[in-house]
Parts: sequence; structure tokens; C-alpha cells
Amino acid sequence: MSSKNRPGPLEYARRWPMLLWVAGVLVFLYLPLANLILFSFNDSRRTIRWEGFTLDWYAKMLDDAPLLDAFVNSLTIAAISTVFSVVLGAMAAIALWRFRFPGKGLFDGAITLPIVVPEICMGVAMLVFFGTVMPWPRDLVWPLDLGAIIIAHITFSFPFVTVVVRARLASFNREMEEAARDLGAGELRALFDVLVPHIAPALIAGGLLAFTLSLDDFVITFFTAGPNTVTFPVKIYSMVRFSVTPEVNAASTVLMAITVLLTVLGMRMQGSDVTKIQGGH
Repeated sequence: MSSKNRPGPLEYARRWPMLLWVAGVLVFLYLPLANLILFSFNDSRRTIRWEGFTLDWYAKMLDDAPLLDAFVNSLTIAAISTVFSVVLGAMAAIALWRFRFPGKGLFDGAITLPIVVPEICMGVAMLVFFGTVMPWPRDLVWPLDLGAIIIAHITFSFPFVTVVVRARLASFNREMEEAARDLGAGELRALFDVLVPHIAPALIAGGLLAFTLSLDDFVITFFTAGPNTVTFPVKIYSMVRFSVTPEVNAASTVLMAITVLLTVLGMRMQGSDVTKIQGGH
């Protein structure tokens, strides 16, 4: 191979060992998911042998009232916790980026602590907290009966939003905000007209991350859920304990489809926001 055709040190796409490695990783990651989706259409209760195509398991899933209730609970918890996580995460990121105050390092460490602490420890901590410090009533109407789970999900979700937003704020030109203030904009006007549009892609990315973390969380939810409160991951776990049926595969496939759809919508929203920002400049 001549020196002109030889790949450069950073041209990984032209190195066949690297391409082979990436292909192997992709197969390892996505082959189990493809197998799960395939066997959700299997015309058999056994998930180890293909016996034909059918949509009966999706119809059975739609007729399973407890499963649908658990799915609605998970979507409700994820939606509410995402809203609060985005607001709290953005506020914490802006405070850490803009201000200097006593104990800032301690506050920064406390924000990131839920990210590094194992989920089992967070789950036990939430169990003790809602069992002794702030007992949450279990006989409330829906969705107030989900309050303990929502608070727990906000606690471990908003630090992820904070990290994403802080990374975006690192590229912000402070002179733009100062120019807005010089032109007569107040503190809030400069915040919402200059800073928020800049961090909008990070807010969308952080919101999607928080929603996904909340939607598929099992450990923390298992410790904070009441006896009459079941979420989708907990319901799936209870079904898998007995046997893995195509109904479980169908429910998991629907959950993956919703996650992928939300991700695609989030990416399109990010792209439109970036285009608007560039067009404004």
C-alpha cells in the first residue's frame, strides 16, 4: 500500500481491524434486542423455538389490565419526574456555572453523588427515608399515590440533567448576555432570551436521559413502591419470575419502540433548535 492510500492515524473507518471490532460490538449489543423483537411475534409460548408469525401476544398484552395500569404508572412517573428534573437540573447547572458561594465544591459533589452511588444504596436510602423520616401515605388517589416514587426518581435523575447542561454552558459566550443587559434586558429577560435558547439542546438531551432513566428503573422503584403501586419494570420482573413468554417480549418491544420514538423526536428538536440559533447569529 502506497503512502497516499495508507490510512492516517485518526482515520479509523479505513482500518479493517477497527471496523471488525465495531461490527462485533454492534452485533453483541443489538442481536439480543433483535431476537426479543422477533420472538414477540412467535406463535408459541416457548421463546426458544420459532413456530410461526402471530400478533396474538400484542392483543393479549392490550387485554392485560394490570400490565396496562403498570405501563400508565411508569409513563406518568417518568413524565412528571422529567419535568422537575429538567427544571432543577438546569437551575443547579446555571448556579454552579455562574455564581461563587461558600461550599460550592461541597454542593457540586452532593449534586453528582446520586450518579456514582450504586442504585441499591439509593433504593435502601429512599426506603428508610420514606419509612421513617417522611412517611408517604399509601391510601392516596392516583396519581398522588405515586408521589414517593416520583420524588425518588427526581432525586437520581436531575443530576444527569445538571451534568449535560453544564457541559453545554461551557461553550456559552458570556458577552452575549452582557450585550443583552446593555440593551436594556433585565435579568430574567436575558436568561430566557439568550441563555435558555443556547442550552435548549442540552435541556432536550437531559430530559430524554431523565425520562429513560425513570421509565426503565427497577431497583429504586422496587424499594419505594407501595403494595398497591406497580410500575412497568416491576410488573415485567414479576412476569419473568415465572416464565419468559412472548407477551413479555411484546411488552418490552412496545417500550423500546416508545423510547426510540422519543429519542428521534428529541434529536429532531435538537436539530431545529441548533438551526434556529445558527440562523439567529
